[in-house]
Amino acid sequence: MSLTLLKENLATELEDARRRTLALLAPLPDAALTRQHSPLMSPLAWDLAHVGNYEDLWLVRGAGADAVGASYDHLYDAFRNSRAERIKLPLLDPAGARSYLVTVRGRALECLERVELGSGRPLFEHGYVYKMVLQHEHQHDETMLATLQLMDAPGYQAALGSSVAPPARSSTARRGSEVLVDGGPFVMGTSSDTWAYDNERPAHVVELAPFWIDRLPATNRDWLEFVGDGGYHDRRWWSAGGWSWRCHAEFEHPGAWQYHGTGSWSIDRFGHHRELPLDEPVQHVCWYEADAYARWRGRRLPTEAEWEKAASWHAPSETKRRYPWGNVAPTSELANLGQLRFGPAPVGSHPSGASAWGCEQMVGDVWEWTASDFLPYPGFRAFPYREYSEVFWGSEYKVLRGGSWATHPAAVRTTFRNWDFPIRRQIFAGLRCARDA
Repeated sequence: MSLTLLKENLATELEDARRRTLALLAPLPDAALTRQHSPLMSPLAWDLAHVGNYEDLWLVRGAGADAVGASYDHLYDAFRNSRAERIKLPLLDPAGARSYLVTVRGRALECLERVELGSGRPLFEHGYVYKMVLQHEHQHDETMLATLQLMDAPGYQAALGSSVAPPARSSTARRGSEVLVDGGPFVMGTSSDTWAYDNERPAHVVELAPFWIDRLPATNRDWLEFVGDGGYHDRRWWSAGGWSWRCHAEFEHPGAWQYHGTGSWSIDRFGHHRELPLDEPVQHVCWYEADAYARWRGRRLPTEAEWEKAASWHAPSETKRRYPWGNVAPTSELANLGQLRFGPAPVGSHPSGASAWGCEQMVGDVWEWTASDFLPYPGFRAFPYREYSEVFWGSEYKVLRGGSWATHPAAVRTTFRNWDFPIRRQIFAGLRCARDA
């Protein structure tokens, strides 16, 4: 691709991302944007201005131009201010945040016109910094969707015009179906994907024993069996930390579920209550819950290396795929991404998106918890700043893979690593189980 065409594509993607961000918040009054709906999440107006401040830092100042809003840096620094504390800051109001976004974007596009993308500077080579900023905005869109799920916003989906019928579902996809992944080496991570973050690098060979992994993610129907069997009250299935969390939190079912007696369950989706969709992948479960469920099933969570091999490795040719189905960009036929349904698709909805091993829906629908701590790969080097990955290394965080229905297609691939505390359940996370062969 020529550098001129690359610049045109980056400018288009930046504008598309901004339209998506603004559209997400358009149905909401200012009061909903400035209120803190949960101590786990920022006020939505903070996320909005933070997106602009990040772009100001990397696409304006990073390109050598004067800052648009350096005086805002202390307000929108995610490391300086915890989510619970951000409501106390003198934040820009929604109109001020939108105005800041417009000004920053204009300056960033001016810089893009004159910046040299083939200059040999790693930050700008192949447009890396623009791809980083694009993914950052898409990731904050997903964070804002998690906030919107937690708040009482009936009618939000209708106001956004987001009602899309689910795709056809395969009648052969059922729980208990597993695939065997052969043992042997595979290439984990990447050294060549120009969209990849530092924690996905470098590519390295990992040797794995053979293992079984579920063809499909666990569903609400599966989880209902766990609940009905007293899974939340049986100490046998829980790790020590998980049991302590469960007893303290007193949760007895996934987030957004509601019990109405006589075996009747519903789910709250953006303020709209509907009958629990039994064939959809379960979501809003934390790592502790996922680990307990897997034990109850006589299984375990896959390691992230196992997950990545099952998702990306084509053994006959010994090649790695960017997506489970290959290297073709995601479409609605291949995966449920980009908030089209505002929820997971029923299992079996995307057979054409299966991996080479036959695993379905490994990208999209729900993030999938793995057994792994968030740790660096051999040869890791922080780039372009330590605070993206390096400061989070350790056993405090567990790795999630695959993306959710809320994840933008540009912000997911089989090498992408997400991570969070094992207690977090507001994110759109579920699981699939594995076991030794």
